[in-house]
Amino acid sequence: MALAISCSIEGISDDTSLPGAGSGNVNKVFDISNDNSGNVKITPTGDGATSFAVEYGHGTDGAVTVAPGESTTHAYPEGDYTVKVTAISISGSTTEQTFPLKVVYRAPENLQITTADEMKVSAKADYASSFLVYYGDIANEEGTPMAIGEVLPAHTYPATGGPFVLKVVALSGGAAKTEGTKSLFGTPIDFETAGVDYFFGTFGDVTFSKVANPNVTGLNTSATVGKYTKPTGVPNWSGTYSPLNIPINFAYGKKIKVLAYNPDAANIGKKLNIELEWAVGGTPANGVAVQKAAFTTSGAWEELVFDYSAISGIPAGTKFTQLVLRFNDSDAGAGEVIYIDNVRLTN
Repeated sequence: MALAISCSIEGISDDTSLPGAGSGNVNKVFDISNDNSGNVKITPTGDGATSFAVEYGHGTDGAVTVAPGESTTHAYPEGDYTVKVTAISISGSTTEQTFPLKVVYRAPENLQITTADEMKVSAKADYASSFLVYYGDIANEEGTPMAIGEVLPAHTYPATGGPFVLKVVALSGGAAKTEGTKSLFGTPIDFETAGVDYFFGTFGDVTFSKVANPNVTGLNTSATVGKYTKPTGVPNWSGTYSPLNIPINFAYGKKIKVLAYNPDAANIGKKLNIELEWAVGGTPANGVAVQKAAFTTSGAWEELVFDYSAISGIPAGTKFTQLVLRFNDSDAGAGEVIYIDNVRLTN
């Protein structure tokens, strides 16, 4: 006990202050997150300090006390800040130092845009804080805000003016942003618009593809058209199906007109079906909105008209989200080839 009293404790002088507490040797460590949360972890260091007071330079909460070796975290908006760190010795003496902090949010990545049903829009992106949606159907459009995980309600496009391009802007929470666009698939279907995915899925082993116009004369001088092939032996119920980003809206008319080309006289009298499915709200059911029109010629483009006003039980404002094509559904395939173009909704 006597020996312990007679010896000094290393590092403590007669005035009991820690050496270096007033030396100004105060440092900080900023660990800035890169996930656009704005979180910055601050780990102050300093010779001989027993605690630190950290002022974030943002907000009005005052200083927070941090023990040596510990950290404090604060969420910053994007911007420039000054962080003040005060080192406090065991005697209460202090040393202050300020440090500049710049918080920059990264641009969102991997933006994915989804549309469903009656143009219900959603999106996701890494490092996004929110989104702006531009439907592309009005001039000088102001973006519609959309939160993370939100699905915007249905949007109805006008009867004319398409094709439309949907734009979604992923916001970082700061200046950085990422934009994505989606060219929407709906009537008129002309196979000419760059960026539109003219999707015609098939069932029953028919084939469908976008090809060069085989007969650039008469009613149709466009460059590209759709080619429908029904190979020999393909079942009579075969065809194509096309989910539409923009539904066919019977508020704008109940007739669909199609330019059609039949290269083979043997196909005269055979009928093309246009079937409208997956009505918004479920009414009418699939299999109701079905119309057929026969080819009347070969070797020249003609216009086929499908009039749905003759079908009872289809309300005027019905919207259909899928287009189905079938050809000569009374017989199995015989190797028939037909071409279609300029599918449009009219009165």
